[in-house]
Amino acid sequence: MRLRSICVFCGASPGANPIYAEAAAELGRSLANAGVTLVYGGGEVGLMGVVADAAMAAGGEVIGVIPQSLQDSEIGHKGLTRLEVVSGMHARKARMAELSDAFIALPGGLGTLEELFEVWTWGQLGYHGKPLGLLEVNGFYGKLIGFLDHLVEERFVRSTHRSMLQVRETPAELLEALTNWQPDVVPKWNARAPE
Repeated sequence: MRLRSICVFCGASPGANPIYAEAAAELGRSLANAGVTLVYGGGEVGLMGVVADAAMAAGGEVIGVIPQSLQDSEIGHKGLTRLEVVSGMHARKARMAELSDAFIALPGGLGTLEELFEVWTWGQLGYHGKPLGLLEVNGFYGKLIGFLDHLVEERFVRSTHRSMLQVRETPAELLEALTNWQPDVVPKWNARAPE
């Protein structure tokens, strides 16, 4: 699958370890070098600003989508290819999904996890057939990955749906996995549907 644009979810904080910003910058450069448009939340702070700045510096196209309330707080990035201002968080997520062929989560907090799980749920329900992935940086997502596997073992998540989430440790590996991913959508778990 040819990926023309990828939405990146990530922290509005740089995190405690400089390796997170290094990974964000590497991802931004990798997207630009691959000719893939970066779509993200439009902020200039934290890992959001790092990934956008790196993509722009490498000659890439970057589209930010930010709610009016955050734009009013002056955290919108002023140096992007395009910054779209929308009415609120729901509109932001819908617009980022509309603009993107795939999704990647870098390290981040509650917002990053919420965005990742929402688009994953949409895929599980068959609303889209777009790949998604985690860039595993320095073991950041290790405990979450273990818990996701636990959900499969306890039969709350189908193994097919679990495998929708690609996990790799470098941008190059993750971009290759997302490019090669093929949708295998099956009905969401229910008491009548066998595994």
